[in-house]
Amino acid sequence: MKKTIRVWDLPIRLFHWFLVFCIVGSLISVNLGGNAIAWHAYFGYSILTLLIFRIVWGFVGSRHARFITFFPNRAAILAYLQGRSPRFLGHNPIGALSVFALLFVLSVQVLTGLFVDDEIAFQGPLAKYVPNVVVSFLSEIHEGNQVVIYTLITIHIAAIWFYRKYKGEDLIKPMLSGDKEIDPSEEAKYLPSDLGQPSKDGGLQRALALIILSAIAVVVGYFITK
Repeated sequence: MKKTIRVWDLPIRLFHWFLVFCIVGSLISVNLGGNAIAWHAYFGYSILTLLIFRIVWGFVGSRHARFITFFPNRAAILAYLQGRSPRFLGHNPIGALSVFALLFVLSVQVLTGLFVDDEIAFQGPLAKYVPNVVVSFLSEIHEGNQVVIYTLITIHIAAIWFYRKYKGEDLIKPMLSGDKEIDPSEEAKYLPSDLGQPSKDGGLQRALALIILSAIAVVVGYFITK
């Protein structure tokens, strides 16, 4: 009988899928142009709120949500690539690199978006506070950074397919259910500390996440409408 371990708490799962939804909505609306640019901005503000929440949750969230549990270093990356590291319940070192890269480029995108001014349909809420030369510079970064985002998303999807096809590991199901099923014959391949410390995902944990997210949403809403 397989052992079921809670890895991803509900706040992390909701963050992940809401982020996917907002990114898709953002990409569609920006390519539609015209009046859809307003929706592009709304999706951007939502992504900003979600990213701030994820950063905070990376310090106060459950075990596998905390950055300290999967922060990649050179030794861990090399050991994983050489097949010398144990299996990971949460992010492996390469997956961790992907997470931090996506958080970084998405943060760059939403922060520069606050200063964008196309002089036609949209002006970022902070554009009026900086010189035009700064607005132009940040607008160029905002536009060019899209290519980096497309690239990382493609790599992310390819990695999910690769692990499913060649390693027999479904990375999507645990992000839906929150749980990983470990065959008893495979337990020795994991760190005992991992198997013995499932992520907390109770009512108090979820209530804390809701309070944090709500506070962030209020602050972001205040600054973008000020």
